[in-house]
Amino acid sequence: MIDMLQKIVDHKWTEIEAAKQNCPFEELQAQLADAPPVRDFYTAIRQAKAPALIAEVKRASPSAGLIRPDFSPVEIATLYEKAGATCLSVLTDEHFFQGHLDYLKQIRQQVSIPVMRKEFILDRYQLLEARIAGADAALLIAECLDEATLKDLYEYAHEIGLATLVELYEPENLQRVLDLNAPLIGVNNRDLRNFTTDLQHCIRLHQKVPEQTLFVAESGIHTPEHVQLLRDAQIDAMLVGESLMRADCIETKVQEILA
Repeated sequence: MIDMLQKIVDHKWTEIEAAKQNCPFEELQAQLADAPPVRDFYTAIRQAKAPALIAEVKRASPSAGLIRPDFSPVEIATLYEKAGATCLSVLTDEHFFQGHLDYLKQIRQQVSIPVMRKEFILDRYQLLEARIAGADAALLIAECLDEATLKDLYEYAHEIGLATLVELYEPENLQRVLDLNAPLIGVNNRDLRNFTTDLQHCIRLHQKVPEQTLFVAESGIHTPEHVQLLRDAQIDAMLVGESLMRADCIETKVQEILA
């Protein structure tokens, strides 16, 4: 890892350690019994018309800066649901993406579709935070995790009831992701080291993934033509954020790309 991804990971470790000082793992774990019931992230995607839409609630990013100044996470999430999104992705990173775990808590209380915590997850603590906040799923990024840690976090997530979207960018990481036998795999079309985007990247890697594995295309999806490319490639789902968040009318934009 180099450049921006490494900076994010380095900063994330400082956040994790600070959170553990504030509320130790054992204290956080005691709250698990009060977490809301899990909604089935996998089944929602499997039953939707392909490609299912995982709509992202995202205020900013390191590459694009502030994406949506008039940012109301709960309102955005309810508009997504009303317009036909299958699931939601909520960015919770504060330092680089201006997100917050509280956004996920608030959204989970107001929508009926499954919600994923989109975060740079490096430690079991963050998965526990996600489940207690009401997340139904969590993102695991292969480029951030060595083989043992990826396996441990994947297994722990399922142990506490979280579905996982296991994401990769580098083709050399595909085999260790497949070795997990994960039901849901995503390929990011954006290189997190330099933020260049290529929509064909996920289409190429999709050909190497078993047919029974649900596959998510992530990033670089802006138009109905892009969606048709994914549909033609028989891709199961797409994670879309920036193009929806920039739209004057979010509901209309969702309906446009789903049409």
